[in-house]
Amino acid sequence: MSLNILVDTIFVGNWIGSIAIAAINVVLPVSFFIAALGMAIGIGGSSIISRALGANDKSKALKTFGNQITITLLLTISMVILGLVFINQLIPAFGGKGDIFEPAKIYYRIVLYGVPVLALCMMGNNVIRAEGKPKFAMIAMIIPSLGNLILDYLLINILDMGMEGAAWATTASYICCFFYVLWYFLSDNSELKIDISHFGLDWPILKEMSALGFVTLARQAVVSLTYLLMNNILFELGGEASVTVYAIIGRMLMFALFPVLGVTQGFLPIAGYNYGAQNYDRVRQSIKLAIYYACGVAVLIFIAIMAFPEAIVSVFTQDEAVLHDTPWAMRWVFAAIPIIGIQLIGSAYYQAIGKATPALLLTLTRQGFFFIPLVLILPNYFGELGVWISFPIADTLSTIVTAYFLWRETRLKLD
Repeated sequence: MSLNILVDTIFVGNWIGSIAIAAINVVLPVSFFIAALGMAIGIGGSSIISRALGANDKSKALKTFGNQITITLLLTISMVILGLVFINQLIPAFGGKGDIFEPAKIYYRIVLYGVPVLALCMMGNNVIRAEGKPKFAMIAMIIPSLGNLILDYLLINILDMGMEGAAWATTASYICCFFYVLWYFLSDNSELKIDISHFGLDWPILKEMSALGFVTLARQAVVSLTYLLMNNILFELGGEASVTVYAIIGRMLMFALFPVLGVTQGFLPIAGYNYGAQNYDRVRQSIKLAIYYACGVAVLIFIAIMAFPEAIVSVFTQDEAVLHDTPWAMRWVFAAIPIIGIQLIGSAYYQAIGKATPALLLTLTRQGFFFIPLVLILPNYFGELGVWISFPIADTLSTIVTAYFLWRETRLKLD
């Protein structure tokens, strides 16, 4: 998935132009937030499903899955309608100004059509992992990634459809993923065989699912707010070129964090299942192993970023202003990435065991409690440098806070 986003940006930057990269970056916060509703419902419900299966309560797992489908459709379709009605207000608010507005509007409208389908895919993918079928979940993510790359080449490079081609490639790839997820649950591979009675909303399940899923939704809401602030602050400081710089860095940050988040998502059902089964020794082992691999992946990406930033940026665009400004900014943004796995695994642990409040607070420390205040204050004193140094400061502070609470939890509750 991270490779898909990276290559997609390379295709758009080289075949349409650097403004197209900035345009997609403007649209991402809106489409990602709506899609994150599906992910939030998926993770919140999957925590319940993992613990229910661990406790041999299959009826609760089935009811939870049915509720996940119902609430995902209700919320995402409502959000898409609102997103289309207020299209001319949302795009400028998220930094789509000047030359960025028109290509962003084209991309936004088409991609939004496919976002409910993406939300269902993200929700279903989490349930597949909760069932203990990670290979099927992996295939579900590979299908839209490969589909998007193939369709990008066909629609942008061959058919010369520009931003419309990029948008339709993305939307069509979501639909391909949906059909695969649908096939999985209708096949013998899934043990969650729901009927129409499971779709009726159950308040106790919804309440627990919402509390746990809100952690993920809050995280994505803060990410969307971060994009809004960054795009507007950077547009004021350096115009379209600075927004493009952030767009490229944002893609590389996704590339760095998505494999780490992959470890985190793999950790969630294992920790939740064993916690439900009161196998605390295995929970401790899963925490240690998840942190080890998450930080290991982050270190490898950190080394590549620090060693070859110029070469990396040149793959995305040949715009001289962007080529000049991006490498030094990228080094600052990635300065504390090696330790970020501790923060992500720590907050995910509380989510896995059903403790919504500490999970929410620890999730919000990085971007909500630290980064957003820093990025609002530091540019007033250091200009554009203040934007970039906000990243490593926030990463370091949030990791220290999370590490303390995770250490205390494992010492007091898992011994």
